[in-house]
Amino acid sequence: MRTLIIAEAGVNHNGDLTMARHLIDAAADAGADIVKFQTFKADRLVTASAKKAAYQMVTTAADESQYEMIRRLELSEAMHEQLIAHCKLRGIEFFSTAFDIESLDYLMSLGMERIKIPSGEITNLTYLRRVGSFGKPVILSTGMSNLGEIEAALMVLEKAGMTRDRIFVLHCNTEYPVPMREVNLRAMQSIRQAFGVSVGFSDHTKGIEIAIAAVALGACIIEKHITLDRKLPGPDHNASIEPDELARLVYSIRNLELALGDGIKSPSDSEVKNRLVARKSLVAARVITQGELFSEQNLVAKRPGTGISPMCLDELLGRPAPRDFAPDEPIQL
Repeated sequence: MRTLIIAEAGVNHNGDLTMARHLIDAAADAGADIVKFQTFKADRLVTASAKKAAYQMVTTAADESQYEMIRRLELSEAMHEQLIAHCKLRGIEFFSTAFDIESLDYLMSLGMERIKIPSGEITNLTYLRRVGSFGKPVILSTGMSNLGEIEAALMVLEKAGMTRDRIFVLHCNTEYPVPMREVNLRAMQSIRQAFGVSVGFSDHTKGIEIAIAAVALGACIIEKHITLDRKLPGPDHNASIEPDELARLVYSIRNLELALGDGIKSPSDSEVKNRLVARKSLVAARVITQGELFSEQNLVAKRPGTGISPMCLDELLGRPAPRDFAPDEPIQL
């Protein structure tokens, strides 16, 4: 199965349209399938007194409220339209996560092919019901949640009209960046086993190796934050990968998909020819005269594998040699 690779531009445009376009270019150049932004209005998302996350306090001005931070990262409707046009120009799918119902409705009016539920909305009943009502494929991030909360969200989506085969559940940890000891990739497999859903991984670790490992463990969707420069100011830049890393990630995943194969253990087309070279045949360990009984003392296994297989040794032991054999000569009966 081909992995859906989502380059998460998120809010790493810093509210700047030109930077957002460059993020689209980076995603397209790297070969990602989708570039994803975030759609919200600060007035509908947070209260004026809402505090920022601890990592946001480090990566943005400490005296700035969450509301102020989010307000300056909003994308206007005009910006959405221009970014969609640029995605079409670059041949990559535009996608965005809505953080409130009005933004969700707006994205649906733009013709989004799928819906992304961010981790923070997994317990938002009204939001979940609205998502389920559209009947479009859903990608559900599960950061900060347990299996019970995931199950509850799935039930809401299904009651609203979704079928489970159209819901993709992403294992996620919402810390930026995630400490390696807390990634817990096996939780992705637990989600698949518990609910019978297709799974993926929303990766907030540094580097690309964990996302690649997730594909090896069965992820069919990988979401990874991208930035033009990790040193840029903003809440998510530090935990994002830069364009050259994204290109390596896409390349590595596509190679891994080829390497995973069909799971049937058999000689590959390219290695069949190696069997005769690398395997061994039974040959004379020393001079063997006609009529002499074959034994473990006068038989030995050596390359090439063009003669009698060493697995047939027991069948030869005690049988008389039909003729003389020189040292290293393949045994023939």
